[in-house]
Amino acid sequence: MENRVAGMSVLVVDDEQDIRDGSERILSRMGCQVLTAAQGEEALQILTEETVSIVLLDMKMPGMDGIEVLTRIREINEEILVIVITGYATVETAIEAMKQGAYDFISKPFEPDQLRIVVNRALEKLRLTREAESLEEERRRTLSDLDTEKSRTRTIIESLPNALVVTNAHGRVVLTNPAFRQLFDLSTDRGPGDQIEDYIPDKGLCNLVMEISQGKHIDYDDIPACEFTLPNEKYLLARGQPVVGERNECLGAVVNLVDITAMKALDQLKSDFVAKVSHELRSPLSTIHQQLAFVLSDMVGQASESDQHIISRAKEKTEGLISLIGDLLDLSRIEEGIVSREPKPVKLEEVLKGVVDFLGAKAKGRNQSLVLQLPTNPLPSLTADPLALESIFGNLITNAINYTRNGGKIRVKADLAGVNIRVEVADNGFGIEAKYLDQIFERFYRVKNEKTRYITGTGLGLTIVKGLIDSLGGFIEVESTPGKGSIFTVLLPVKRPEATG
Repeated sequence: MENRVAGMSVLVVDDEQDIRDGSERILSRMGCQVLTAAQGEEALQILTEETVSIVLLDMKMPGMDGIEVLTRIREINEEILVIVITGYATVETAIEAMKQGAYDFISKPFEPDQLRIVVNRALEKLRLTREAESLEEERRRTLSDLDTEKSRTRTIIESLPNALVVTNAHGRVVLTNPAFRQLFDLSTDRGPGDQIEDYIPDKGLCNLVMEISQGKHIDYDDIPACEFTLPNEKYLLARGQPVVGERNECLGAVVNLVDITAMKALDQLKSDFVAKVSHELRSPLSTIHQQLAFVLSDMVGQASESDQHIISRAKEKTEGLISLIGDLLDLSRIEEGIVSREPKPVKLEEVLKGVVDFLGAKAKGRNQSLVLQLPTNPLPSLTADPLALESIFGNLITNAINYTRNGGKIRVKADLAGVNIRVEVADNGFGIEAKYLDQIFERFYRVKNEKTRYITGTGLGLTIVKGLIDSLGGFIEVESTPGKGSIFTVLLPVKRPEATG
């Protein structure tokens, strides 16, 4: 994101102060440089003084209206992308603006996510435009030396460590490199000219290469990869792209093949290690933990305070190790794609009530207020694994309790936000400095300072939360102020997106 928005300035033009302030707050967090104007005349003055890439333009303003401002912006700089805000929106208004050169539109009232999506789309358009201009400039520079460039290209292809094969529009091989010939045990004098299936023994990959060669994937960016096994137990991963001519016609396909046998072996070693941890460490540690609890209870009133402290610390450490092993196993399952059981319709209110009731005793022990706020109207059902939801909100609420002083307040609020269910977990605890916010979802990362260094944990809770939310097609963000508390906001789609192959 930072690379895409670097140097990008956005001008927000709206006569409503709340819209300007809210948009500036959201866009600033995305890394954009934000300017604001309350009227069209002020916006045009800014455009004569500042370099602006995107303009968010309200259609209904006092004085000069949005259409006139749009026309003037196009006269100043046609490359500026204008996103019109149709507050009193009609379809006709949006259509007229698009005819006048607007890039996109957004209707009031809009959610932060909607604003992020439409601005990200514009940023991606600008990025692609810049890349295209750069490529065109590079093409112009190299046209004067085509023979030399061909020689350089062939040298690069020949020296690539990965296997590479190029086909024409009929699926006939026109180019291979030494790595390809070595990977498939082809003789050094075996040249191009035959069909792709005469070189590659996997039928699925050959079918995909034929489809790409014939232009069936020319308009798609997400061409599927193909993984297959050779008879000698070698695992390969192949990715293909169409070769497109100047008139956007498909000339063939270029396929890159990587030997992933070592990666497969590492995955197997990882799975074996997780199984060993599960069976050979967790069970003995649980037994030791139970025995320490028995010993500690028997020592009450009989052993010295020092001895009781030593046993108590040992019990805490074994409990921490058991928790770490559990988190590692959960994280391993998420990374392997085994994130949950069979999803089913779930009432999130019931899940939240269960988690809040369960953690209520922990909050009460710290004299904290833990409240759950639910909307008057029932929320729609989610299609998910209830245990995954319990893990997400159990981790977030536990963190809120741990990182809030005794006597503090924790609020869990759920409501409907467009096509998503939104859940906020807010506290008035220690808070997190802005420089740490981008790192808190990394594994084993924990913010440590004078106030939090005595709080125990594995540093994997938020990593697991992020992985589970991603698997549900959701989104999480955090707002925090040191000394005042944090708000973790989770958005979960009401209809879970279908898995793609």
